[in-house]
Amino acid sequence: MTTAMSLETRQNPWWLLLMAGILKLLIGILLLTSPVKTTLAFVWVLGVYWFVEGIFILVGMFTDRSAWGWKLFMGAISILAGLAIMRQPIVSAVAIPAFLVLVLGIQGIVTGIVSLLLAFKGGGWGAAILGILNIIFGIILILNWTNPATILVFIWVVAILAIAGGLAEIFMAFRQR
Repeated sequence: MTTAMSLETRQNPWWLLLMAGILKLLIGILLLTSPVKTTLAFVWVLGVYWFVEGIFILVGMFTDRSAWGWKLFMGAISILAGLAIMRQPIVSAVAIPAFLVLVLGIQGIVTGIVSLLLAFKGGGWGAAILGILNIIFGIILILNWTNPATILVFIWVVAILAIAGGLAEIFMAFRQR
């Protein structure tokens, strides 16, 4: 009989965790020190990635013919999105973070509504307060998703999270070693 405690967990090598932590730390620092150039570079790499991925999807369609219609659609959309980003990297560098801010605003409202529903079903005042705060912050993000200051703050938050995550991974790598 196998229990959850007897299952062996496999860990990545410590040096792989260290490299990932260093990379996240560097990305966070670059996003804080030069947010526009770093975001522009990331968006351009995303465009190249989507373009190449679309080509691979279309080539793979000939070796695996299952769901070829969806593969054709996904490959074409990926190539078109990659080309659009590579042709207009500055517009994309503004549009992609702005869209992510909008998605976070929608997520905040949905999470807030769910928290309020849980509060009414016995979740308590804490769930209600968190639900109201989530809804308020979600509305603020939705109302300001095209504001350049909001986009810059979003990039800074991502940078700070990358630095914190990178430092945590570096610490964990040395601890695992």
